[in-house]
This record gives sequence, structure tokens and C-alpha cells, in this order.
Amino acid sequence: MIFIAVKFETKPEFAEQWPEIVREFTEATRAEPGNKWFEWSRSLENPNEYVLLEAFDDDAAEPHVTSEHFQRAISPEGPMYQALASTPKIVSRQVEGDGWDEMGEMKID
Repeated sequence: MIFIAVKFETKPEFAEQWPEIVREFTEATRAEPGNKWFEWSRSLENPNEYVLLEAFDDDAAEPHVTSEHFQRAISPEGPMYQALASTPKIVSRQVEGDGWDEMGEMKID
């Protein structure tokens, strides 16, 4: 499985609008074959920062980045690009497993 974490820092004037700005891109990605999850969270420390956690089957990451909706999303003319304050930061790794596992150090009964 390919696991990806990306930090997006928005311009302050776009921070509240970010979920709507990425809605179409998010929906299209979630509908891709091989997408396991595509989940947005907002930083508690920086209200202008959103973190994206996404995962794909091993052979599905390349079709994602070559898809029309991905190319449109990263285009300098696109709304995502225009709303960002800086280049997104990414960690992308191939990991074992097929999804989320329970945390071994903590068990809730």
C-alpha cells in the first residue's frame, strides 16, 4: 500500500474555504479504483494548515497523479494553487498492510 501525508498551507483569506475548494478533487479521488482513503484534517496549531492522509493500492498511485482531476488540481490556474501560501510538504511511503490497524499500545474495551 502507498501511504501519503501532505501538508497544505493556505493563504489566510482561503483557510475557511479550503474544504469547498478541494471538494471536487476529493470526491473524484475517492472514486478512483485503488483509493483506500483520502481524508482531510485541520491543524490545531496553524489554522491555515490542512493535512491530507491518503492511501492507494500499490498500482493505483500512478494513475492518481496522471488523472485529469489531479492535473487540474495542481495547475497554476486552478483554485487549489491560487489558495496556497507555499508548496505543499509530502511524505510518501510504501508500507505493509492493507489499511488501518488497531493501536497495540492502547486497547479500549
